Amino acid sequence: RSDVPMVVTSGSTNVATTVGIDQELGARLATRHLLDLGHRTVHHVRGPKGWIGAEARAKGWRDELKAHGRPVPATRVGDWTPASGYAAGKAIAADRDVTAVFVGNDEMALGLILAFDEAGLRVPQDVSVVGFDDTPESAFFSPPLTTIHQDFTEVGRLSVEQLLALVEGEPQQQITIEPSLVVRKSTAPPKRR
Repeated sequence: RSDVPMVVTSGSTNVATTVGIDQELGARLATRHLLDLGHRTVHHVRGPKGWIGAEARAKGWRDELKAHGRPVPATRVGDWTPASGYAAGKAIAADRDVTAVFVGNDEMALGLILAFDEAGLRVPQDVSVVGFDDTPESAFFSPPLTTIHQDFTEVGRLSVEQLLALVEGEPQQQITIEPSLVVRKSTAPPKRR
């Protein structure tokens, strides 16, 4: 506890104003996009256990699959790096029944796509891939990555706005920003088998 005005930009707390992006909604949007394309289920390469964002994204993915009555596959755990996405991609590529993967961030998606390419799997013709974050590089992946956009500029703007409001004596608030789906060329309907 402190009398110093404070704004938290990740996670939630009852002792400070929070400004954050709805991670669960982002995961649901990614998963729903793949289901709407006709994929039977969606596999997930998640971020590290214990990370608030990774846990929220995994929950959103799981909840969306359950809401559609779809099987919930076991997750692969990464560490946000392309190398961990590559390792997950090697393991996933061995299962030729996988047609769609939601990856916890764009960097892991980059490694996953390379592993698929080395295994002879084409994205999106054989496997569709959705990332998370909409990093500037994601539009230049091969193929350009469908991903979830987080508006960090808006997080910063609202955080400063809320901090100034706290200095003026305004009450604490919890502000949640909705992410958006950016559809590029890494997703497509599954091919008929």
